[in-house]
Amino acid sequence: MLRSSGESQPLIAFVVVPREETSARFRLVSDSKVPRKKEAATSEFESSHSMPVTYQIDKAKGIIRTRCIGPVTIKDVIDHFRVLERDPNCPDHVDVLLDLSEQTSIPTNENLRDVTREIGRIRNNVQFGACAIVACSDALFGMLRMLEVFTEEYFRQSHVFRTTSEAEAWLVLHSTSSTVN
Repeated sequence: MLRSSGESQPLIAFVVVPREETSARFRLVSDSKVPRKKEAATSEFESSHSMPVTYQIDKAKGIIRTRCIGPVTIKDVIDHFRVLERDPNCPDHVDVLLDLSEQTSIPTNENLRDVTREIGRIRNNVQFGACAIVACSDALFGMLRMLEVFTEEYFRQSHVFRTTSEAEAWLVLHSTSSTVN
C-alpha cells in the first residue's frame, strides 16, 4: 500500500506481478486520495493472473502491449488508464498494441465513448502515436472500428486487425519511432 508521508491512511494500492525487467501486471485497487503525478512506489505482489487488463512496456521500442482477457468491464479499462498514467516506466510518447483476442465481452457505444474520454483525460501524461488493435470476433471487430473513429484525434493512426501478427507488422511500419528516424 502507498501511504502519504506522515499518514497511516492508504492512498492507493497496486498489485504487481513481475514478468521481465520492463514489464509488470497492474491493477488499481483503490482510487481515493490518488496523487496526480507519476511517482515511483512500492507495491504489493500477487500471484494471481486473473486480471482482465494487463500491459507490458517496451521502453526501447516505445511500445505498450495491452491485453484484455475474458469479460472486461468499462471500470477495468478506466482503472488501466489510471494506473498507466501514474506508471513511472511509461514513456511520455508511446505506440500501442491492443490485443483483445481473448476478450469475451463486447463494449457498448457508450463504453467506447467513455474510453475515448479517458484517453483524452490522460493526454497530458501520455501521448499516443500509432495504435494497432487485435479483435478476433466479428462483433468486437466492428465495435473497435467505431473506436478508431472516436479516438482519431488522440492517435496519429489506428487500425483494427484479426491477428496479432498482422497488427505487429503494421505497428512496425507505422510506429512513432520509425517515423522519427
